[in-house]
Formats: sequence, C-alpha cells, structure tokens
Amino acid sequence: MDAEILLMHALGVNRSYLRAWPERALQENALARFEQAVGLRQKGHPIAYLIGEREFWSRRFIVTPDVLIPRPASELLVEQALELLKDHQPAELLDLGTGSGVLAITLAVERPKISVTAIDHAPEALEIARQNAERIAPNKICFILSNWLEACDPKKPFDLIVSNPPYISDQDPHLTQGDLRFEPRRALASGKEGLDDLRIIMRDARKYLKPHGSLLLEHGYRQAPQVAALLQQFGYRAITHAKDLEGHWRCTMARYGTSPT
Repeated sequence: MDAEILLMHALGVNRSYLRAWPERALQENALARFEQAVGLRQKGHPIAYLIGEREFWSRRFIVTPDVLIPRPASELLVEQALELLKDHQPAELLDLGTGSGVLAITLAVERPKISVTAIDHAPEALEIARQNAERIAPNKICFILSNWLEACDPKKPFDLIVSNPPYISDQDPHLTQGDLRFEPRRALASGKEGLDDLRIIMRDARKYLKPHGSLLLEHGYRQAPQVAALLQQFGYRAITHAKDLEGHWRCTMARYGTSPT
C-alpha cells in the first residue's frame, strides 16, 4: 500500500491508472522521485510528509513536518463539536493549537453560520493552516499567532473553545518511535505527565468563554480521570467524556459557570 501511494504521487495519477497500465515503464524523473520517496519511507519517514497531504473528514489537507499529521481519533472532536454547534445557528468558535487547521476548517465548512478563530504559536504551522483554508474554506477563518490565549480579548468571548493540545509525557518512549520521531515535538510533549498545556488551557479558557460556553479537549487515552479532576479544580461543571473508535476515552467536554446539573 505504501509503495502504491508513493508511486501514485510520483506519477501524479490515481490507483485506477496503475491498474489500467501495469506494464508501463516509468520515465527517469518519475523513477527518481519514486526511489527517493521509497528510500525515505524505509527510514521511517511518514507517508503524509512524503506526499504532502493527509485526509481528514473526507477532505485532503496539506501537511508538512511543521505540523502534526491529522489522525482519525481527532475526528471525534469534530463529532462532539458538531453536536454543540447547532446547524444554521451563529456561534463563536476558537480552535487552540490549530496546526494544519483541520479542526477549524472542518467545523467552518460543516457549520457555515459560525465565526471561527484559529490560534497557533508557530508561524510555520499557521502558514500551513492558511494554505488549507484558502483551498477549503476561503475567507471563513481568522488566524492569530499566539501562545495559547495570550493574544485573545476577554471582551470577545467564545461559545466553544476546542483544542487538540500536546498531551504526551516528555518521557514517553513512543516519542522516539514510528511517525512521532518526525513530527514537531512541541506539538506532542507537555511535561512529565503530559498535562502541562491542558492545565494552562483549562485555567485560562475560563476568561474567554461566554456564559454556558463549552471547552472541548482531546487528551491521551488514559488521561480522562486526570483531566476531569483538573477541570473540577478549575471550577468547570457538566464534565462528560467521549470514546474514540477503539473504545478509549479520547476527549472531554465541560462548561464553566453553570450548575452541576
């Protein structure tokens, strides 16, 4: 499968072309591109970085080593956000740590009435997100360079703040394995327990949520109890969890300033 994907990319064709012309010889420049890509893949480089794109929510997004590779587990965040954002109803949405922009862009397209702001602290990541927005959701998203919520205005709060922040422990051995070796570490690791950035977001988001506004977070599959405990410490209520396709508690939603019921 990897070889087919790399060959399609080198030739600029789809899979049906490979099936229809199996005997066709590659031209030298295409062969060179293919062999280079295969060599990098053999060294472990992710397919998404080699072909420069990854599918998310049935759309193709540009990805580079400056951003995380979108993963199916994060589509759960989209599902949960769509339940909170009613169709044809205006709302203010903030995507924290937008990376390639998949969350902000997908939600902007699926809920065209909402106003979307996307934040990242890395200029390189914001540039990729802007490129994706120009292709998929032009003129629908406001991009801001900021370290989490520092550049936001508390006088302009949000109905929903969504984030897929770094949540892996700095000491997790998986950081030296597989695709994670090649992805930006700043977007993966977050302190000894992997909770440093989640804690910052929970603490600061309270000032930027409207009454009855919601905070929706992706986290590690074993972190749901810790995330819930931290949310309670910061005064959040109505805390609920959602499972990914593998049955793991992968994201948590909470409200601030509402009653426990």
